[in-house]
Amino acid sequence: MQENHPFARFVAILGRGKTKQRHLTLEESRDAMSMILRGEALPEQIGAFLMLLRLKEEAPEEIAGFTLGTRALFDLPDTMPSVDLDWSSYAGKRIQLPWFLLSALALAGTGVKVFMHGTDGHTPGRVYTQGSLEALGFPIARDLTEAAAQINTHNFAFAPLEVLSPKLRDLINLRPIFGLRSPVHSFSRMLNPFGAPVMMQGIFHRGFMDIHAGAARLLNQPHMAVFRGEGGEIERRPNKPTLVWTTQNDAEPTAETWPVILPDPHQAPDTEMDISNLAAVWRGEIQDEYATASIIGTLAIALKTMGKANSVDEAEALARKVWEARDKAALPLKT
Repeated sequence: MQENHPFARFVAILGRGKTKQRHLTLEESRDAMSMILRGEALPEQIGAFLMLLRLKEEAPEEIAGFTLGTRALFDLPDTMPSVDLDWSSYAGKRIQLPWFLLSALALAGTGVKVFMHGTDGHTPGRVYTQGSLEALGFPIARDLTEAAAQINTHNFAFAPLEVLSPKLRDLINLRPIFGLRSPVHSFSRMLNPFGAPVMMQGIFHRGFMDIHAGAARLLNQPHMAVFRGEGGEIERRPNKPTLVWTTQNDAEPTAETWPVILPDPHQAPDTEMDISNLAAVWRGEIQDEYATASIIGTLAIALKTMGKANSVDEAEALARKVWEARDKAALPLKT
């Protein structure tokens, strides 16, 4: 009688039916993801595993375990950079330009070291971070050693997911095969390869806020904010109240509603999505009320999460100062 494949036990845990199935433990999740990334699971097993997780919905222990399993296989530089803020970007923008990029770059202009990672192309019709940064003149890191050097030079670096883990990029690219996003889209946001003390998380579905907050605690992440951002990115919607879940060290997550910035709740979609407007807004050549409110609002959440402001009002006032003090001649970057 043929013995079960070693990975089969993880599929069995998830697929035993409503009365017997359960969440994977953190250790089981870590081991399962390690096997997948090392090529020790068969394609049929991976497909079943990911879709069973999607049907069940991920638990914080699973997100944390998958993250740990991935982190253990990173090809890290010999000298690690000191990164202040880890900023993930995995959704892409469809209705508005990625104004959050200008928030992150404004922070970098103050000396905050920001590492951004993400992926593109998994959903047609979206504007992605990598192409937008290239239009702004930023080089894309080809490995984590190059990312570390860019952080030391510019206080900012972006690395595509395939730099962190080529296998995870392959799994994300299965979206059109499954017709659904898989849990890889969720835990990739938590990878934080350089161990930044502050993480920002943008999600699309409200139900994932407590999952990400719980995973952050299991990962001993000192500071993290997660909120439903525009298009699923880390970008505050200025014309909507924004519920932000924040974790600070070992304390229970706190939930705080940030008020609207713009009174009109119905912002028209950007039909052109011209990424050259990012640099034009940065340089002050275009006055865009929505863009400015989005940039400042996103900056404010980041600043408060970093402990640089104690209240919403203080954070928004500081964010406005940071934005107004930006070096308007800095974009496009001249390398």
